[in-house]
Amino acid sequence: MSEESLLEFPCDIPIKVFGRNVDGFRATVVDIVSSHFEEPADDDIRERLSRDNGYTSLTITIRAQTREQVDALYRELSDSDDIMMVL
Repeated sequence: MSEESLLEFPCDIPIKVFGRNVDGFRATVVDIVSSHFEEPADDDIRERLSRDNGYTSLTITIRAQTREQVDALYRELSDSDDIMMVL
C-alpha cells in the first residue's frame, strides 16, 4: 500500500534545520543537502540566530523530484550529531 502525499512533485520545499551556533554548522548542513540535491544557492538559504546567539536555524529551499528523495534527506539530516532538529 502506498502512502498518499499532499505534495505534487516536482515541488519546492523549505527544510528547516536547527543546531548549535558553531563553526562549520552551515557547511555541514549544506554538504548533506548537496548530497541529495543540487547545491543550494545563497538565495535559497536563510539563516537566523537565537536571541542569545547559542543556536542557529537554517531554512533551505530545495527542488524535490520525489517523496523518496525528501525522505532520504530528512533521514540523513536527522542522523547527524551536529543537527538537533529538522522540520
